[in-house]
This record gives sequence, C-alpha cells and structure tokens, in this order.
Amino acid sequence: MPQLQLPIFAKGMTLINANLGYMREDNRLTYFYGHIPVFMHDADDLRSFRMITSQFYVNGSATQSEICRAFGVSRISVKRSVKLYRGKGIAGFFEPPRHRGAAVLTPEVLKEVQGLLDEGLEIGEIASRLDLLADTLRKAVRAGKLHKPQKKTVSNL
Repeated sequence: MPQLQLPIFAKGMTLINANLGYMREDNRLTYFYGHIPVFMHDADDLRSFRMITSQFYVNGSATQSEICRAFGVSRISVKRSVKLYRGKGIAGFFEPPRHRGAAVLTPEVLKEVQGLLDEGLEIGEIASRLDLLADTLRKAVRAGKLHKPQKKTVSNL
C-alpha cells in the first residue's frame, strides 16, 4: 500500500498549495515538494522562475491560479510561459533573444536610391533594380530619409 506524504513544511516557507512551497534565503529561492527541495535559482533570475513555474503547472503540481496567488504575477504571464514551455521545452527559456537583421538601407544604398529617384525612376523600378522591397523605400520617403524630386510643371506665360 502506498504511503502518503505528510505536508511538513519548514518555518518561513511560503505555500503555493498543500504540497508545494518555496523559501527565500538571502538572494536564492528554493522550491520544495513536501520537505524535499526540487529546484533553486537566484531571486532575480526571471527565466528560471518562469521555467520552473511552467513546469509545476504542466506536471500538475500547481494550478495557474495558485502560481498567480503565491507570486503575485499576472495570469497572462503564466499562460505565456506555459505556452513557451510546451512549445520549446526548457531550452526555450534560455535561448538568446532574437534581434532584427541588419539594416537594409545603409548610407551607401540610400545615396544610390536617391540618385535613381533624382533621375526620375519610380520606386517600383528602383526596388526591382536593387533587389529591395518597394515598401521599404516608400517608408524611407515617408520618414524623410529619401525625397522624391518635385515634378516640373510648365507654367503659362
């Protein structure tokens, strides 16, 4: 017959639910399942916090509302962390952040595009000639990085 584990928690432990709790000592958080420590991380390590709370939820050790109540985090942040955990696993929390790619409109490219605009070419033609997106050039014109030359009008004398 299986023996039940009594919920015995040390003094100073904050309970998440009847089986799970955590204790903060200095700058470290230690999570306990009953009286057994299961995970530790620095108090300011947000990635580890999100990972372990997601793992608690996915494994059925705690509900989202228990996690929200115990740590004072929003429900949507827990849901996002759980989605990341289910999609990419533990490694998803520790991936380097994604950054935008290199700028397409370097000063040299801007100078070349402006020269073609001054010659009277249209944005679509320039984009296909330089293998750029036309929307990128239109945005640069709206932002003031490029300017279209004024069309010459014939005035009646």
